[in-house]
Amino acid sequence: MRVLLLSTYELGRQPFGLASPAAWLEAAGASVACLDLSIQKLEPGLVRQADLIAIHLPMHTATRMAVQVLDKVKILNPKAHLCCYGLYAPLNAAHLKKMGVRTVLGGEFEEDLVQLVKGLTAGAPAEKCSSTATLTFLRKQQFLTPQRAGLPPLDRYAHLEFANGEQRVVGYTEASRGCKHLCRHCPVVPIYQGQFRIVQREVVLSDIRNQVEAGARHITFGDPDFFNGIGHAVGIVTELHRLHPSVSYDVTIKIQHLLQYSDHLKTLKETGCVFITSAVESLDDNVLRLLDKGHTRSDFIRVVKLCRESGLALSPTFVTFTPWTTWAGYRDLLSTLVDLDLVENVAPIQLAIRLLIPCGSRLYGLTELKEHWGEFDKAGLSYSWRHSDPSLDELCSRLRTHIKEAEARRRSRREIFSDIWRMAYANQESQNGFLDRMTPLRSRASIPYLNEPWYC
Repeated sequence: MRVLLLSTYELGRQPFGLASPAAWLEAAGASVACLDLSIQKLEPGLVRQADLIAIHLPMHTATRMAVQVLDKVKILNPKAHLCCYGLYAPLNAAHLKKMGVRTVLGGEFEEDLVQLVKGLTAGAPAEKCSSTATLTFLRKQQFLTPQRAGLPPLDRYAHLEFANGEQRVVGYTEASRGCKHLCRHCPVVPIYQGQFRIVQREVVLSDIRNQVEAGARHITFGDPDFFNGIGHAVGIVTELHRLHPSVSYDVTIKIQHLLQYSDHLKTLKETGCVFITSAVESLDDNVLRLLDKGHTRSDFIRVVKLCRESGLALSPTFVTFTPWTTWAGYRDLLSTLVDLDLVENVAPIQLAIRLLIPCGSRLYGLTELKEHWGEFDKAGLSYSWRHSDPSLDELCSRLRTHIKEAEARRRSRREIFSDIWRMAYANQESQNGFLDRMTPLRSRASIPYLNEPWYC
């Protein structure tokens, strides 16, 4: 059985979502080829040879790009069995099947991919290869060390950048999947329903070792929340530091967990963590309540202080434009980032992120959203919504365009923030106050960051 695994976009990371199933499928006897279309071209020869073509859909952007790839793949090889797997596959199952996808897998997908290959190899009809053509299993798996040999080298992916010009090659791994929490807007929730699954420690460390040997000097942990299993997480980074003391890393952790396990911030610092990403989403307590985030504005401010005291950089992410965003609230966000000296910590695109409502979202049926709700956008693979104040929708659109152009010109985060401030405060008396307030602030340019800023 010849299997072609495809990835379209994974935030500038070497795709764990290809490397992990590649190891499983090879162990099952399949001949596996991998293509990362974010930096490689679709190879017609590989497509035509494949019996099974499986596309990883870990995020919304990747799914939209995959839809375009599917049309090309079907022309090149109309006989191949098409499969989509990953977090966003079940959420878009109906649309994918209309496009000719035969099998859709979510949750813990590696074992199901193996079963699909075994069934197809035995000549079973597609619907008999698994109990149903759409599967979302959360069974506990004994993972295998990801097989990365068939992927582009790490130095072709995103790098960690420091103010002094130093760059570090970045590796990527996952120590867990899923999440214990039920944030309304999160795409993890419809699939995992408050559950999470760990990748065994020895597998994570083996994967890291292989990437360090391949040149990685920094590791990004892609867990939705690294502290979901606190003992598991602390054990891994402690051992990581013991085995590779010069290797740094970054993690994603909820504000709620950063408070609950604040004693472990010291551990993160001592074991090489250089920054923590946290999905703050909003500084408006009403919006946080509607999103069911589990933290408040004051909680966020406490975490900023705790991270500073621990010597850790906090990199907040936001859903800045929601149906409940106001002009005052948006300006307050900008002002607060200045007051907390976080301008350099926030990727500019985070100040223009618009609420995404995919199929299966817990936002569906929310009373406070009904007056804004629109039709399902097949091209966008999400439900449309409009703000009651059209000027805020317009601001969001203008910001996204400006930020994209400014980043293409390699303008600094501070320079782009200045532009955003002026656009948000246009015709307001206080629009120049930002420059006065920024002047005395110490430079935050020493904050390291990955040079792939998009997060969606």
